[in-house]
Amino acid sequence: MKRLIAYTIIMTVCALHGFAQERTVENRPYTDLRPFHFGVLVGTHLQDIELTNVGPQTITTENGSKDVLVTCDQDRWDAGFNVGVLGEFRLDTYFAMRMAPAMYFGTKHFTFRNHKEKLENGRPIEQRQELKTAYVSCAFDIIYSAQRFNNHRPYMMLGLNPMINLSNKNDDYLKMKRYDVYLEAGIGCDFYLPYFKLRPELKFAYGLTNSLDTDHSNHLKDKNMLQYTKSVNKGRSKMIVLTFYFE
Repeated sequence: MKRLIAYTIIMTVCALHGFAQERTVENRPYTDLRPFHFGVLVGTHLQDIELTNVGPQTITTENGSKDVLVTCDQDRWDAGFNVGVLGEFRLDTYFAMRMAPAMYFGTKHFTFRNHKEKLENGRPIEQRQELKTAYVSCAFDIIYSAQRFNNHRPYMMLGLNPMINLSNKNDDYLKMKRYDVYLEAGIGCDFYLPYFKLRPELKFAYGLTNSLDTDHSNHLKDKNMLQYTKSVNKGRSKMIVLTFYFE
C-alpha cells in the first residue's frame, strides 16, 4: 500500500514536471470535450477510527455494580479494497462533477484494555474485536483540472461521500452505525493512453458523524460485555484511498 501511494505521488510530480517538456502527439484529444462519460474504478484503502474513551465509570450488571476503567483503540491502519463505477459531467474547461457509486471492503481491529483487572505480570487484561466492514457509497466530487499538456493533466478534487454499512453484528463489543458521511479531498492526474484514460487518485476521507452505534449497549444479551461496549462513546472514521479510474 505504501509503495502504491508513493508511486501515485511520483506519477503526479512527473506530470507536473511535464509542463517544461516539448509538445508531443496527443492521445484521444477530444475525450475531455464530452459532456458526460462513464468509467470503472478499482483501488485500495486504509481504514482507521478516532475513538473517544469515556474513562472511569460504574457499570451495573446482573451481579451488581462495579467501578471499571477500560480503554479502547484501533492500534493500526487496516487495509481493504474498493470497486465501483463512475459518471462524470463536464461543467466547463476546468471543472467537472463526478458521481462514483462504489463498494468498500475492509476490517477494523479493536483492542480493549481493562485496567482494573490485570494479569500476574501487572499488565491489563486485553480483549480484541475484529470487525469486518462492507460499505456501499456514492461519492459526489467536484474536480478542478489544470490545462492539459501532452498526455497528462493533474487535478484536485473535493467532495462528500455518504456510505451505508452492510456488516453489523449484535453480539460484538462495538457496533458501527448504518449510515455515515465522509468529507474527502485529494489529488490525481489524468494519463491519456491510446485506447483509454487512466486516472490514479490519492484522497483522504474523514467521517463527519459519530460512527459508533451508541444504543448498542441496550441490546446486549451478555451484560458482562457492557464494560467494553460503554468504554467509548464516539468514533470518527478515517480513510486513505488510492483509486485507479479507467475511462
